[in-house]
Amino acid sequence: MSGNNPFERLPEVPSFTVTSTTVSDGRPLPAAQLSGMFGLPGGKDASPQLSWSGAPAGTRGYAVTVYDPDAPTGSGFWHWAVANIPADVTSLPEGAGDDTGSGLPAGAVQLPNDARLARFVGAAPPAGHGAHRYFITVHALDVEDIGVPADATPANLGFTMAGHILGRATIVATAETPAA
Repeated sequence: MSGNNPFERLPEVPSFTVTSTTVSDGRPLPAAQLSGMFGLPGGKDASPQLSWSGAPAGTRGYAVTVYDPDAPTGSGFWHWAVANIPADVTSLPEGAGDDTGSGLPAGAVQLPNDARLARFVGAAPPAGHGAHRYFITVHALDVEDIGVPADATPANLGFTMAGHILGRATIVATAETPAA
Protein backbone atom coordinates (compact mmCIF):
# COMPACT_ATOMS: atom_id res chain seq x y z
CA MET A 1 0.00 0.00 0.00
CA SER A 2 1.30 3.39 -0.90
CA GLY A 3 0.43 6.90 0.18
CA ASN A 4 -1.65 8.01 3.08
CA ASN A 5 -5.19 9.22 3.52
CA PRO A 6 -6.39 10.76 0.23
CA PHE A 7 -8.17 13.49 2.22
CA GLU A 8 -5.09 14.67 4.11
CA ARG A 9 -4.48 17.54 1.66
CA LEU A 10 -8.02 18.86 2.08
CA PRO A 11 -9.10 21.17 4.88
CA GLU A 12 -9.59 19.28 8.13
CA VAL A 13 -13.25 18.80 9.02
CA PRO A 14 -15.03 17.09 11.91
CA SER A 15 -15.68 13.39 11.63
CA PHE A 16 -18.96 11.63 12.25
CA THR A 17 -19.95 7.96 12.31
CA VAL A 18 -20.41 5.60 9.37
CA THR A 19 -21.11 1.90 9.85
CA SER A 20 -21.89 -0.96 7.53
CA THR A 21 -23.43 -4.41 7.76
CA THR A 22 -21.35 -5.51 4.76
CA VAL A 23 -17.88 -3.99 5.15
CA SER A 24 -15.66 -3.41 8.17
CA ASP A 25 -12.94 -0.85 8.78
CA GLY A 26 -9.50 -2.39 8.33
CA ARG A 27 -10.88 -5.70 7.06
CA PRO A 28 -10.96 -7.29 3.58
CA LEU A 29 -13.98 -6.55 1.43
CA PRO A 30 -16.45 -9.44 1.14
CA ALA A 31 -16.87 -11.12 -2.24
CA ALA A 32 -20.03 -9.15 -3.10
CA GLN A 33 -18.01 -5.90 -3.09
CA LEU A 34 -15.42 -7.36 -5.48
CA SER A 35 -15.73 -6.86 -9.21
CA GLY A 36 -17.57 -9.45 -11.25
CA MET A 37 -17.11 -7.15 -14.23
CA PHE A 38 -13.35 -7.66 -13.95
CA GLY A 39 -13.74 -11.39 -13.26
CA LEU A 40 -12.95 -11.73 -9.55
CA PRO A 41 -14.38 -14.94 -8.08
CA GLY A 42 -17.67 -14.23 -6.30
CA GLY A 43 -17.57 -10.60 -7.37
CA LYS A 44 -20.99 -8.99 -7.67
CA ASP A 45 -20.13 -5.27 -8.02
CA ALA A 46 -22.56 -4.60 -5.14
CA SER A 47 -22.14 -1.27 -3.38
CA PRO A 48 -21.79 -1.71 0.39
CA GLN A 49 -24.60 -1.07 2.86
CA LEU A 50 -23.91 2.19 4.71
CA SER A 51 -25.51 3.93 7.70
CA TRP A 52 -24.33 7.20 9.20
CA SER A 53 -25.10 9.41 12.17
CA GLY A 54 -23.79 12.46 13.99
CA ALA A 55 -23.29 14.69 10.95
CA PRO A 56 -22.48 18.30 11.83
CA ALA A 57 -25.22 20.89 12.33
CA GLY A 58 -26.05 22.65 9.09
CA THR A 59 -25.75 19.51 6.94
CA ARG A 60 -28.04 19.98 3.93
CA GLY A 61 -26.96 17.00 1.85
CA TYR A 62 -24.44 14.21 1.42
CA ALA A 63 -22.14 12.68 -1.15
CA VAL A 64 -20.67 9.17 -1.00
CA THR A 65 -17.42 8.14 -2.66
CA VAL A 66 -15.39 4.93 -2.87
CA TYR A 67 -11.76 5.45 -3.84
CA ASP A 68 -8.69 3.20 -4.18
CA PRO A 69 -5.53 5.34 -3.82
CA ASP A 70 -3.33 2.26 -4.36
CA ALA A 71 -4.41 1.52 -7.95
CA PRO A 72 -1.38 1.53 -10.28
CA THR A 73 -2.63 4.47 -12.32
CA GLY A 74 -0.84 7.49 -10.90
CA SER A 75 -4.25 8.87 -9.90
CA GLY A 76 -5.89 6.01 -8.00
CA PHE A 77 -9.26 4.61 -9.05
CA TRP A 78 -12.73 5.95 -8.24
CA HIS A 79 -15.16 3.03 -7.82
CA TRP A 80 -18.28 5.04 -6.95
CA ALA A 81 -19.45 8.60 -6.54
CA VAL A 82 -22.96 9.67 -5.57
CA ALA A 83 -23.96 13.32 -5.20
CA ASN A 84 -27.07 15.11 -3.92
CA ILE A 85 -28.17 12.64 -1.25
CA PRO A 86 -30.83 14.47 0.80
CA ALA A 87 -30.00 15.46 4.40
CA ASP A 88 -32.80 13.31 5.82
CA VAL A 89 -31.28 10.14 4.32
CA THR A 90 -28.86 8.39 6.68
CA SER A 91 -28.43 4.99 5.07
CA LEU A 92 -28.09 3.21 1.76
CA PRO A 93 -28.88 -0.49 1.24
CA GLU A 94 -26.34 -2.92 -0.17
CA GLY A 95 -26.52 -2.81 -3.96
CA ALA A 96 -27.93 0.75 -4.07
CA GLY A 97 -25.31 1.59 -6.70
CA ASP A 98 -26.55 -0.79 -9.39
CA ASP A 99 -27.03 0.23 -13.04
CA THR A 100 -30.22 2.15 -12.25
CA GLY A 101 -29.35 3.39 -8.75
CA SER A 102 -32.39 1.44 -7.55
CA GLY A 103 -31.51 1.86 -3.87
CA LEU A 104 -30.66 5.56 -4.04
CA PRO A 105 -33.05 8.25 -2.81
CA ALA A 106 -34.87 10.57 -5.22
CA GLY A 107 -32.56 13.33 -6.43
CA ALA A 108 -29.31 11.44 -5.86
CA VAL A 109 -27.02 11.20 -8.89
CA GLN A 110 -24.42 8.50 -9.61
CA LEU A 111 -21.47 9.92 -11.50
CA PRO A 112 -19.36 7.87 -13.92
CA ASN A 113 -16.54 6.08 -12.08
CA ASP A 114 -13.08 5.48 -13.55
CA ALA A 115 -14.50 2.58 -15.60
CA ARG A 116 -16.82 5.29 -17.09
CA LEU A 117 -19.91 3.59 -15.64
CA ALA A 118 -22.49 5.53 -13.60
CA ARG A 119 -22.70 2.78 -10.98
CA PHE A 120 -20.60 1.06 -8.34
CA VAL A 121 -17.83 -1.15 -9.66
CA GLY A 122 -16.24 -3.53 -7.17
CA ALA A 123 -12.64 -3.90 -6.12
CA ALA A 124 -10.26 -5.54 -8.58
CA PRO A 125 -6.64 -4.98 -7.58
CA PRO A 126 -4.17 -6.42 -10.11
CA ALA A 127 -2.95 -9.92 -9.23
CA GLY A 128 0.18 -9.80 -7.10
CA HIS A 129 0.01 -6.01 -6.62
CA GLY A 130 -0.51 -6.32 -2.88
CA ALA A 131 -3.30 -5.07 -0.66
CA HIS A 132 -5.28 -2.05 -1.81
CA ARG A 133 -7.25 0.28 0.47
CA TYR A 134 -10.80 1.35 -0.34
CA PHE A 135 -11.86 4.63 1.25
CA ILE A 136 -15.65 4.41 1.58
CA THR A 137 -16.59 7.94 2.57
CA VAL A 138 -19.74 9.86 3.41
CA HIS A 139 -19.27 13.62 3.01
CA ALA A 140 -21.66 15.94 4.90
CA LEU A 141 -22.25 19.06 2.79
CA ASP A 142 -23.64 22.54 3.42
CA VAL A 143 -25.68 22.42 0.17
CA GLU A 144 -28.57 20.24 -1.04
CA ASP A 145 -27.33 20.16 -4.65
CA ILE A 146 -23.58 20.29 -5.22
CA GLY A 147 -24.12 21.49 -8.79
CA VAL A 148 -22.11 19.00 -10.81
CA PRO A 149 -23.52 17.59 -14.06
CA ALA A 150 -24.46 13.90 -14.20
CA ASP A 151 -21.46 13.20 -16.44
CA ALA A 152 -18.91 14.86 -14.11
CA THR A 153 -15.96 12.82 -12.93
CA PRO A 154 -15.55 11.89 -9.26
CA ALA A 155 -12.47 14.14 -9.19
CA ASN A 156 -14.63 17.04 -10.39
CA LEU A 157 -17.12 16.23 -7.62
CA GLY A 158 -14.29 16.27 -5.09
CA PHE A 159 -13.03 19.62 -6.34
CA THR A 160 -16.51 21.14 -6.37
CA MET A 161 -17.49 19.93 -2.92
CA ALA A 162 -14.13 20.72 -1.21
CA GLY A 163 -15.37 24.10 0.02
CA HIS A 164 -18.75 22.67 1.09
CA ILE A 165 -17.69 19.75 3.30
CA LEU A 166 -18.83 20.12 6.91
CA GLY A 167 -17.77 16.65 8.01
CA ARG A 168 -16.46 13.32 6.74
CA ALA A 169 -17.00 9.72 7.83
CA THR A 170 -14.83 6.96 6.40
CA ILE A 171 -14.49 3.19 6.48
CA VAL A 172 -11.24 1.90 4.99
CA ALA A 173 -11.56 -1.68 3.75
CA THR A 174 -8.99 -3.70 1.83
CA ALA A 175 -8.74 -6.16 -1.04
CA GLU A 176 -5.91 -8.17 -2.54
CA THR A 177 -5.76 -10.49 -5.54
CA PRO A 178 -3.07 -13.17 -5.08
CA ALA A 179 -0.46 -13.61 -7.79
CA ALA A 180 -1.40 -16.29 -10.30
